[in-house]
Amino acid sequence: MKCEKLDVWKRTCRLSVDLYSHFNDSREFGFKDQITRSSLSVGSNIAEGLEKDSLAENLRYLEIAKGSVAELITQLYIGMEAGFIGKEQGFVWIKESNEVLKMIKGYKNYLQKRGQNEK
Repeated sequence: MKCEKLDVWKRTCRLSVDLYSHFNDSREFGFKDQITRSSLSVGSNIAEGLEKDSLAENLRYLEIAKGSVAELITQLYIGMEAGFIGKEQGFVWIKESNEVLKMIKGYKNYLQKRGQNEK
């Protein structure tokens, strides 16, 4: 898979694994399901988009991944306020999520410029 070469995809996978591990024994099933699904969605959408044949489709999936990061960050803040996530750990994950978001935006810009140069 093309995504296996991307640092941003690797980081999203590690973040998702961290969240799954953290919430493995949680009894907050609704929250656990939502936050793990949004974290899983980030890397999954990056991977799915990269396997599409058109630049437009690739960019569309990167947009979806960005939305999933925003959703994840929201859930991290809510989880901290609700006491499901310790503040220190929550801010570590928020920082990582923001870094991932920057990387996705940078990759998207790179693909757009490359696409313009190929015309």
